[in-house]
Amino acid sequence: MASRRSFRDRFFTPPVARAIMSPLGILLAGAGAAVGIVVGLPVAGVVALGGAAWAARVATAVPRDQRGDRIDPFALGEPWRRFVSDAKQAQTKFDAAVGRADAGPLRERLREIAARVSEGVAECWRVAQRGEALTDARQQIDSDQAQVELDEVMAEWSGPARVDSPTARTVEALKAQLASAARMDEIIVDTRDRLRLLNARLDEAVARAYELSVQASDVADLSGLGDDVDGLVGEMEALRQGLEEAGGQTATGTA
Repeated sequence: MASRRSFRDRFFTPPVARAIMSPLGILLAGAGAAVGIVVGLPVAGVVALGGAAWAARVATAVPRDQRGDRIDPFALGEPWRRFVSDAKQAQTKFDAAVGRADAGPLRERLREIAARVSEGVAECWRVAQRGEALTDARQQIDSDQAQVELDEVMAEWSGPARVDSPTARTVEALKAQLASAARMDEIIVDTRDRLRLLNARLDEAVARAYELSVQASDVADLSGLGDDVDGLVGEMEALRQGLEEAGGQTATGTA
């Protein structure tokens, strides 16, 4: 089951921090205060109304808890199951490292990073789902048989033929099948290799989290770890988006 973050964990996130300091939030606070002045509220009421407008803007930036996104490695076949299982194990270890840190700013920052790790695991799950769907689709193409048929047609094809002749169209269809299979094979292998690399980097982040949980003396010591995890999650997201785009391209037969 995907981990559920508390409101506290979801509040102390970069989107909320940006909303707190955003020009729009400040503008809404000023607008709320202006309304209070116009209607003749006392100073305390003006401040409260302005604060309420600002708080409403910040509340909209709090990430929702993704309750319905159940991560189940055993719903997948290999190698996709192993990638998701390894990612979930890394997340569990990272959470344990957070618990080892002393209470205070260091632990709170580690919790923020752990929330990003959770997002990365969710992206890994989505990538693995798409990888398996692509693998299943690839298995529907019998490229060996298509190659045999293409060789037979080419061997029987003597002399020039019209581009719209049945023979030419058969050759075109068989070549298209083989091209689709080749594209899908390339995407599957690339996705597998990149997931393996990203999981290795996630394990590296876990090791660093354990080290920093007992050795770091200042929140600034965690900046490198936070940047690395953000980069890892960004690459997971990019991989998933690339698979979505590749799925459309494969369906239409484009490169």
